[in-house]
Amino acid sequence: MDAVLTGLRAAAEPTRLRLLALLAQGDLTVTELTGILGQSQPRVSRHLKLMCDSGLLERYPEGAWVFYRLAAKGNGAELARALLPLLPEADATLGLDRQRLDSVRAARAARAQAYFTENAARWDEMRSLHADQAEVDRALVAAITGRRVRDLVDMGTGTGRVLQALAAHVEQGIGLDFSREMLAVARANLERAGIRNCMVRQGDITQLPLPAASADLVTIHQVLHYAAEPALVVAEAARVLRPGGLLVAVDLAPHDLEALRDQHAHRRLGFADSEVADWFRAAGLTPGPIARLPGHPLTVVLWQADKAIETAGARP
Repeated sequence: MDAVLTGLRAAAEPTRLRLLALLAQGDLTVTELTGILGQSQPRVSRHLKLMCDSGLLERYPEGAWVFYRLAAKGNGAELARALLPLLPEADATLGLDRQRLDSVRAARAARAQAYFTENAARWDEMRSLHADQAEVDRALVAAITGRRVRDLVDMGTGTGRVLQALAAHVEQGIGLDFSREMLAVARANLERAGIRNCMVRQGDITQLPLPAASADLVTIHQVLHYAAEPALVVAEAARVLRPGGLLVAVDLAPHDLEALRDQHAHRRLGFADSEVADWFRAAGLTPGPIARLPGHPLTVVLWQADKAIETAGARP
């Protein structure tokens, strides 16, 4: 009862209800929120702190920025979801907030498109060398068909393509990437697609800001060939997997296109099945099915691995 009362007190103020309505639409920074609300940053920050402390919201630092979002779990999250339908759709203030939010999103999308346009040649060149991404998307969906996925973690999410492909098949997803520019592109893509159950966060994929055993599915899509030590990335994926969880690594089969090292910063020119299987076993995972998607000249491979379900009496 105390948690409910704390949450109700934290929400029971006009500005905080406006914040609740806005953050139900996705991630926003303090600067974006002050622009929408027309209030000072210290005042908005105080409201946000109170709502975070009560469990209604969550905050995610990203370099010098901090993003806020409705809490995903806990009593505060349940209370926030219960309050949102009570807010009047026709309220003039909330309507103006929505208009200003649309402007913020449009500005975000413009910045993301500018970055994408600047780098599009590089991505287009890579896409022309291997299997079509839509084919990869279908293979990813096939890999998880029949599984209940509550929590997806996409390591090195880039433009958020995996989140977009799997959003309809998972309860919630989070994409981690170290590049703020790529995260801006991913956010714009998720907003454009109307995806609300997935988010992106800044983070080092060798040290994920996530607790152990917190994901049912981990994906590593076209990341390992950039990694200095791919085995460490796989080990970190295994750490955050729950028992019974699935890891799907998507990357390139061995090839001899040396130009990819200089022109696209590839550290490795693809991976042999045996090498990937060794990483899986070293991380405590059991290698599973392998799918190959031939391209010209590069072949994309999907490697799967399961984390064993702990049994009673098993030694740690």
